[in-house]
Amino acid sequence: MGKTGRSNQIYTEEFKGNAVKLYKEGNKSYKTLTKELGLRSSTQLKSWVKKFDNNESFEDLRGRTSSNTESNPLKGRPKKSFKSIEEERDYYKAQVEYLKKRYPNLHGEG
Repeated sequence: MGKTGRSNQIYTEEFKGNAVKLYKEGNKSYKTLTKELGLRSSTQLKSWVKKFDNNESFEDLRGRTSSNTESNPLKGRPKKSFKSIEEERDYYKAQVEYLKKRYPNLHGEG
């Protein structure tokens, strides 16, 4: 979660492109270049370089809705439907058993 009192910095396409260019042409590390450019995290620069390498746009689409009025079928986790209460119970029991095997020290036994 973000720290209170901080707002997200928005960088222009030109700034992002120049930052990637500096990284690609130079011999500076992500951390060094991040400090020089005044970025908060080297992860941001890494993300821009990755987008550049994959020929993707630098545009940030978070929080924007599609202009298409249809709902996105890939958005969110699909709902699980059950034919009976017993089937639902068995499904959840299997989940619990899996988690007990996967994380044996969390359920207090053993």
